Amino acid sequence: EEFKGTGNCEIHLNRRLYEKRVFPAIELNKSGTRREELLLAPEILQKTRILRQFMYNMDDIESMELMIKNMKATKSNVEFFDMMRRGG
Repeated sequence: EEFKGTGNCEIHLNRRLYEKRVFPAIELNKSGTRREELLLAPEILQKTRILRQFMYNMDDIESMELMIKNMKATKSNVEFFDMMRRGG
């Protein structure tokens, strides 16, 4: 808490994910980085924001399990976003 707001990245861990042994136990909707537009190409940034909006209303466990399943099924970010766009 002492450093909250001073860093460029915040990663929030989720006890429910950990207790269910879903790793990484990261709370996706609360975690992120500032100035991600400097790190990502514009088309990837747009797809990332759309993905976050899609997952916002999902349960934490459901969203992380969906991410893990689709990441394991793809070999690249392009393939991953294509799968998600099709309803992965």
